[in-house]
Amino acid sequence: MFYVGIDIAKRTHEAIIIDDQGKIVQKSFRFQNSCSGFNQLISHVLRITNVRSQVSFGMESTSHYWLALYTRLMKEGYQVHVLNPIQSDALRNLYIRQNKTDSRDSFIIAEVIRFGRFSETQVPQDKMLALREMCRNRFFLVDSVSDLKRKVVALIDQIFPEYETIFSSNFVDSSVQLLTKYPTPEKMCNAKLNSMTDLLLKASNGRFGQAKAMEIKELAKNTFGVKDTCGVYSDLIRCYMEQIQFIQQQIETLDQKIQIIMDSLESPITSITGIGTILGATILSEIGDISRFSSADKLAAFAGIDPTVKQSGDFVGVKNHMSKRGTPYLRRALWMASTTAVQHDPMFRAYYEKKAAEGMRYMKIIGHVSKKMSSVIFAVLRDNKTYEPVIQTAKSA
Repeated sequence: MFYVGIDIAKRTHEAIIIDDQGKIVQKSFRFQNSCSGFNQLISHVLRITNVRSQVSFGMESTSHYWLALYTRLMKEGYQVHVLNPIQSDALRNLYIRQNKTDSRDSFIIAEVIRFGRFSETQVPQDKMLALREMCRNRFFLVDSVSDLKRKVVALIDQIFPEYETIFSSNFVDSSVQLLTKYPTPEKMCNAKLNSMTDLLLKASNGRFGQAKAMEIKELAKNTFGVKDTCGVYSDLIRCYMEQIQFIQQQIETLDQKIQIIMDSLESPITSITGIGTILGATILSEIGDISRFSSADKLAAFAGIDPTVKQSGDFVGVKNHMSKRGTPYLRRALWMASTTAVQHDPMFRAYYEKKAAEGMRYMKIIGHVSKKMSSVIFAVLRDNKTYEPVIQTAKSA
């Protein structure tokens, strides 16, 4: 048996080939992340053996740079193992000299595969990969909208501090349409009353009309804010508002595509309180195949919501924090689901109140609830059954 360890990078990878005794049979070499580079890799392998079953490839899940090479190797019929970098770090730390080089790293990866003591990173199938990319980028778009909203609020506070009293939020439909067309108090003052009234009537579905338009114009006329003498505030607010609306439309498009894939998967994960389509898609795509986790604790560790352990001699730390070593997207989704579950699910609510009675603060309690949520998810996905809340008795709690 021969083992090919590959150190992954963005444009150039480095590989080494060893036999089942750990002896190097092909010293390390670099190859491009391209078709010609792939052919170079395979040519080195074929010089040693042309039997695919005698070759096992190993690589770390470094960002997304490993995916193209992995896909091509699998297509060619080779056995490929994708590792979490934490696992190869464990072996790397055994070396006395802690120098880090690509050739050393590729050898260590090959050794990890040869020893066979590793847990593979699950490679999503087509639908899972699509879900993961959409969900991760949806988070980016949502965060971008939040950043843009903060910028708009900061600008409005300077030129029209009274504006926050007009609507329940600066970003309800009526406010969005108003700010897009009349982004400064000067423009609101100069706007025709009928035009502003029509805009408000349409945006609010008849809730706001002429009275609201007159209120806005009066506040704008007497605002304490600074004057937009150069038109900078007007341009920036209009620009940001248009970006917000555009990104929100893109989010809606993503949501529709996510819904289609989730419907085809028929997963019971959305039966869990607090987990809707979007969070369910995020959790599923980050976890992949639940069978690769032997226990709920392993899943919690993968999400990075397991506690760190501080121990020295007879001392064991009791004020430990989340390890946060796993995927941040899964951790964020679990946290969001938990904040909803404690409000609407009797089991999670009871668990929350139990921890609160112990004197824990809110953020720490939600951390504990997130770990419990991961246990529920593990059971539901493992058994492929609909979630049913179970309220613990005082004795079992």
